[in-house]
Amino acid sequence: MAVPKRKTSPMKRGFRRSADALANPTYVEDKDSGELRRPHHVDLKSGMYRGRQILKAKTES
Repeated sequence: MAVPKRKTSPMKRGFRRSADALANPTYVEDKDSGELRRPHHVDLKSGMYRGRQILKAKTES
């Protein structure tokens, strides 16, 4: 039977358990296009952020 040679330190235990707190990213529905996007991020399709044009809109090609 496998037995650990040393006691796991609280730091190493915390490193291992830190992945438990990870959550899936949240998405909100865009007011203008109705697409899902990350909150506080630029909408990459339209290039809009908070009602202003930040990036050039992607063209269908």
